[in-house]
Amino acid sequence: QVQLVESGGGLVQAGGSLRLSCAASGFTLDYYNIGWFRQAPGKEREGVSCISGSDGSTYYADSVKGRFTISRDNAKNTVYLQMNSLKPEDTAVYYCATGFYVTYYSDPDEWDYWGQGTQVTVSS
Repeated sequence: QVQLVESGGGLVQAGGSLRLSCAASGFTLDYYNIGWFRQAPGKEREGVSCISGSDGSTYYADSVKGRFTISRDNAKNTVYLQMNSLKPEDTAVYYCATGFYVTYYSDPDEWDYWGQGTQVTVSS
C-alpha cells in the first residue's frame, strides 16, 4: 500500500523559513520520482519542485528557484522541501506526489499517488 504523508507546514512571517517533509511507505522512494505541488484558494495546482528517482536531477518552478531546495534521505525514505525567504504568494496547501514514469514534471496529471497536503501560510 503506497502512502505519502506531508508534515512541517505552518504559519510564518514573510522572509521566514519552513522545511516540509514527505514520508513514504509501501515503496522505496529512491527508485521513484517525488514531486512537490501547491494549490492556493481558487487556483490550479502547480508544480513546485521534483527530484528524479533515476539520477537525482532536480526541477524548480521559476517562482521558487533560488529560495527552495528539494532533497532526499533514502535511509529515512523521506523527501524534504526547504523553503527560505518565504513570500505571501507562497501561501498554499503543499502536496507531495510520486510516480514511476513522469516526463512532464510540472503536470499534476502525470503523478500516480498523492499525500493529503500540509498548509503553509505566509503573513505579510
